[in-house]
Amino acid sequence: MTVQDIRSFNRFYTNAIGALDYGRHLYAPYTLTESRVLYELAHAPRTDAADLRGQLHLDAGYLSRILNKFEEDGLIERGPSEKDPRRRRITLTAPGREAAALLDERAKETVGSLLDTVRAEDRPRLADALRTVRELLGDGRAPRPEDVVLREPAPGDLGWIVQRNAALYAAEYGFNADYEGLVARIVADYGEDHDPHLERTWIAELDGRPVGCVMCVRDDAPGTARLRLLLVEPDARGLGIGDRLVGALVDFAREVGYREVVLWTNDILGAARRIYQRHGFALVAEKPHRSFGRDLTGQDWRLDLHATPD
Repeated sequence: MTVQDIRSFNRFYTNAIGALDYGRHLYAPYTLTESRVLYELAHAPRTDAADLRGQLHLDAGYLSRILNKFEEDGLIERGPSEKDPRRRRITLTAPGREAAALLDERAKETVGSLLDTVRAEDRPRLADALRTVRELLGDGRAPRPEDVVLREPAPGDLGWIVQRNAALYAAEYGFNADYEGLVARIVADYGEDHDPHLERTWIAELDGRPVGCVMCVRDDAPGTARLRLLLVEPDARGLGIGDRLVGALVDFAREVGYREVVLWTNDILGAARRIYQRHGFALVAEKPHRSFGRDLTGQDWRLDLHATPD
């Protein structure tokens, strides 16, 4: 293996995916770098300029020019950061989300067309090869929070939510198949009939695989959203994924006009409860019950979206 081998592969791959071919109108009217910034903003609801610089290794002046252009085009809004008033929080506007969604759709179509040229029996080899490249060139680096992206469900992700909930809760808490049935009904109801303007599912992705999820659905009470099925894979814990998923859900619920977010959980789920508390949820009721083959204590939690944070 030589430097020339890698440079030759880079030229081949950028040509294969059309990264330099703006005649394909994949990124127009944005450059590849501008499109990547839009992608990061679309998948990380709580982002400031310092975060973007660190994630994308961009020069501060160059990033500032990109953000100024986006603001002039009405794609972003800037305001004080909730965490640090010295920083500026950046959020996509409705036109910004539309632009990011369009670029994402075009990218998926382009990569899909490329994948169509690969025979089905050769795709596992391709996946293994790509994984090997990431592992070797990553030099064994541990995953970082910025490596995780939040996205909408792709085909197969709803089934993944059911399977992973059932498997993890059985392994970690001894839940029986009744829990899998409950999760399956929740996911089926969402998949068959949900309002995309008021209900949403987030998938946390790391290195091309799902590692977490959460659902926001309408509750029976008017003006109330319900948080459901928060999950983070064991090998992805410690990266703040649960916090990001709950934060994205709370931001979405507030943005679309819900007055409150409620959830039901069990007292044995200590890590999840701590996440809810950090985001301002308050415990409003507890009740013992026997479900999923276990004696449990169910808990109802509530977040008032109009309350003033402490």
